[in-house]
Amino acid sequence: MSKTLFLITGIIIFLFASCAKQSTPTGGPRDEDPPILQESNPKNESLNIKPEQIVLTFDEYIKLENPSKGVVITPRINKDEVEFTALKNIVTIKLNQKLEDSTTYVFDFQKSVVDISEDNPAENLKLVFSTGNAIDSISLSGKILFHFPSSKVDYTNVLVGIYPVGDTTDVFTAQPYYLSQVDSTGSFIMTNIKNGQYMAYAWKDANGSLKAESKSEEYDFILDTLDLDANLENVTFNLSKADITPIRILRSATFGKNFDIVVNREPIETNIKNDNLGKEYFYTSSDSRIRIYPKSTTSDSIPFQISLKDSVGFSKDSLIWAKFPESDRKPEKLEVTANSGKNFFQKLEVELKFNKPIKSINSDSLFVSFDTASRIPITESMMFFQDSSKRDLLKIQMTIPDSLSQEIFTVKASDSTFQDIENQFNEKSLSANYRKMERKNLADEISGNILGAKPPFIVQLIDEKNELVKEQFLENSNKYSFKLLEPGTFKVRVIEDLNGNKRWDPSNFIQKKLAERVFYFYNEEQEQGLIIRSGWTLEDQNIIATPSTGLQKIPETTVDKP
Repeated sequence: MSKTLFLITGIIIFLFASCAKQSTPTGGPRDEDPPILQESNPKNESLNIKPEQIVLTFDEYIKLENPSKGVVITPRINKDEVEFTALKNIVTIKLNQKLEDSTTYVFDFQKSVVDISEDNPAENLKLVFSTGNAIDSISLSGKILFHFPSSKVDYTNVLVGIYPVGDTTDVFTAQPYYLSQVDSTGSFIMTNIKNGQYMAYAWKDANGSLKAESKSEEYDFILDTLDLDANLENVTFNLSKADITPIRILRSATFGKNFDIVVNREPIETNIKNDNLGKEYFYTSSDSRIRIYPKSTTSDSIPFQISLKDSVGFSKDSLIWAKFPESDRKPEKLEVTANSGKNFFQKLEVELKFNKPIKSINSDSLFVSFDTASRIPITESMMFFQDSSKRDLLKIQMTIPDSLSQEIFTVKASDSTFQDIENQFNEKSLSANYRKMERKNLADEISGNILGAKPPFIVQLIDEKNELVKEQFLENSNKYSFKLLEPGTFKVRVIEDLNGNKRWDPSNFIQKKLAERVFYFYNEEQEQGLIIRSGWTLEDQNIIATPSTGLQKIPETTVDKP
């Protein structure tokens, strides 16, 4: 009797547990309908309320997908205190905090509420209410662009946020007061904003922190204050990366017979001053390390004036006293790499990169081979170091006669051709191939005008591997031209080089400086690809400058009087 009673009790418990468990139904046709909101408490656009919790009732069982990130609440509240729960067809949100007076709150659920069977998200799910007697109705809208877009622009996790003027926080220190998600076309609209003055930002929130990370995320900001006393449209942001960590020297110390200077980030400009630099002392720089090499050791401390500048414009000047003592530390091996695999027409340009300054070159074992028995010697007149104080990048330039019909030309250097400042020789021989192109197989020219901007410009031709093929600097002209090109598909990129320093300058939030504009050629299909074939000449490939960051002014139209 007791066994029977135990069995019946077990079956009843099992049935109750099965009924109580919220799970995905099995079988039947696929559910493609999104959950529909049937009721909300408070009701949408309610006035003069300060709810402690929000309850949403749907027409089917639902669940929440990462609501702490997916539900956008504006203006800013302490989201860490908010509790989200979903049970059957009801979502409950406990706020656990006081709301501000006379403020319109917006809960934009985006795709956080989905049905339990097929994860169909509720569409256009938004709840608006006010703690005062009116609903704020001002909106801000515009477009997001990227200075250096990927082949397929991805607007996922791109956000736009605004902060009231006088707020002590910004996009790097706290989430914004009002926030909007950018849609798949790069457009955004922020609604129900309170009348006031704001600072505006946009960024790609890759880590979901609702703040921008200057070291790793693309972002932009508007310099001017936005006066939001009416709807504001046509606001543009141009996103790009800009690490605003100021450059600084972390440490300096001897390294064997040499002297190392380690910085926190790679400088874009390095200037070292010493009367004997390039004579008795040489240096190399890679990533965040600068190494000074002496020709001979010394017991004296030698002064070097170091000037460093990073990509965003911060600089660091320091006087460093370096020592070059005797050392038993074994020198690093000398290594050399070449820019092999390049194609050329008539003029062969070779670059040999070394890991240490070069002391001497045995030109007798350095030559160009173009068949098994023929070679062209590389003489001293064909070679030069790009920087005589570094001597780690050797450039070789020579003209290959049209009379030579061979296609492949190989730069060769036997072992012990190069000797570095530490008296080490290259242990391996060098063999680097370059392909000669024929004139008949080349495209003639790509040319056009740059519209909507003023020079100076840096115009870049980029291949399908996203590698720079050619570059030209236009100081006083809006017309660009690239001649004698290998056939292929290219992008033409223009940098508006405002300061004429012949490089792109990113933004600097601390110094309130925007990034230099970058824009591209687009074909009739609004794609960046520009195809050119042998013998072709492409003229009038005009490039229209994209809008600058900020509010775009729409030209006023005038009507002639009769």
